[in-house]
Amino acid sequence: MHRRFVIEAVMVATYGHLLVPVHPVDFIVPYSSISELYEMRDGNDPVMDNPEDDGHVKAQIHQLILFFEDPLNRKKIEKALQAPWRESSPLLLNDRIQFTIVNTMDTAQYGELFDPIETELILTALKLGTPLLTDQFEFQDKLIEAEVPVQVYDIEDFEFAVEEGIAPGDLEQM
Repeated sequence: MHRRFVIEAVMVATYGHLLVPVHPVDFIVPYSSISELYEMRDGNDPVMDNPEDDGHVKAQIHQLILFFEDPLNRKKIEKALQAPWRESSPLLLNDRIQFTIVNTMDTAQYGELFDPIETELILTALKLGTPLLTDQFEFQDKLIEAEVPVQVYDIEDFEFAVEEGIAPGDLEQM
């Protein structure tokens, strides 16, 4: 069984250790974050501060775009885009990693506190009852301050989240 996490597409390209999990993982990605990959790849703004790292990450972003543009994967994504909140069939990267693309709709439920992508991540995690995976400390702090009822893991805790994680029942007992 795959352990599921809601995540932005760029995070998968940025953090290579996400692609070598100990157990099977399903990365749930809002479609709008895939669109951001094109902007990052084609834009002049650096993704990383270090030029060497920036070149590597942009190459990884390009590879991820090619994966999503594969004809079979593209067909699965297009089918998901036919209705709001529809999930794609799994896009298999290898025997341990799959992606599920969600046609998220920003309902602005959290729009005053969070940007559109953050809002879509939150709503996807809430709708699917799935933890969020992020590297953005400010986002994590805002989630806590706003008391958003979503489980969030820092990217650095990915191995723990995959191997053990915290069950929702455990959170209620805290």
